[in-house]
Amino acid sequence: MLAVMESQFPRYAKISSSARRPMPILRSILIALSRSSSLRRFTENSTLGGRMSSRFVAGKSVEEALGAATAVNRQGISVSLDSLGENVHSPEEARQAAEVYHRLLDAIDLRKLDANVSVKLTQMGMDLQPELAFAIAAGLVQHAAAANSFVRIDMEGSDYTRSTIDMVCGLHAIDGNRGRLGVVIQAYLYRSAADIGRLLAEGIRIRLCKGAYQEPANLAFPDKADVDRNFVKLMQVLLPSGVYHGIATHDEKMIEATCRFARERGIRPDEFEFQMLYGVRRDLQRSLVAKGYRLRVYIPFGTDWFPYFMRRLAERPANLLFLARNFLRK
Repeated sequence: MLAVMESQFPRYAKISSSARRPMPILRSILIALSRSSSLRRFTENSTLGGRMSSRFVAGKSVEEALGAATAVNRQGISVSLDSLGENVHSPEEARQAAEVYHRLLDAIDLRKLDANVSVKLTQMGMDLQPELAFAIAAGLVQHAAAANSFVRIDMEGSDYTRSTIDMVCGLHAIDGNRGRLGVVIQAYLYRSAADIGRLLAEGIRIRLCKGAYQEPANLAFPDKADVDRNFVKLMQVLLPSGVYHGIATHDEKMIEATCRFARERGIRPDEFEFQMLYGVRRDLQRSLVAKGYRLRVYIPFGTDWFPYFMRRLAERPANLLFLARNFLRK
């Protein structure tokens, strides 16, 4: 891995082992690597890459994802299914991506799964034609409503924040869509408090996470302590709002802060849910369920898994140690 990193990004090759902030540096390296097209092609088509990703990605096919969802449901945990991919290059690719989600929604209804879907608007063609992405997303939300399910519009880098929120508000205003779609807000952005105020005024459900993209310091809190403080501040706005939200974190300090605030404010465990990623902190997932909290696990699948996988490593670099310890185990 180090050799690949040095060949792809020479400026990182001589980072001192005595660097004062190794985790932020490692995070920057991993996010930079997530944008490498050559490394992506190699990794996604290699047996080695498939073995590395299998902990966090539930296979390549719809059936494999549905099998994972069924297994997670049996543990008393809800799921959100995500067909990996972003930034399509043609309207036809966008429609093909949407068709996978229509298949998922049909299967959720048929199999009576406790599941919804998570969608990126760039995968629906937003970079090509915003009106195309709006029409495709509207069709998915209509289908979800008919299947008694839900569409979560995922958040991408800060270049897309305003357009994503605008589109979600427009979709939510369509008759029959209220309560059938939500959006993700990233706590590391300075603008997130204002965005939450706008979304709550419309009664839109929010998934609060810390954020997994590399953003400039003029747009996002550069220090983890500041991100954590903002996460707690935003959580304390969401929970008493009367709208059902998801608190997405694997950070035990953030979880404890959420549980404590809910107890102090008399907010029941069924008035919100925690959300976590497939394959990450399964011990903590089981613990929350045993304590009576609602939990939803985000299950990604598909062939375009490399950017997602690298961002998960960047989000929690300790996952690198996990992979190293478990790679040769059966």
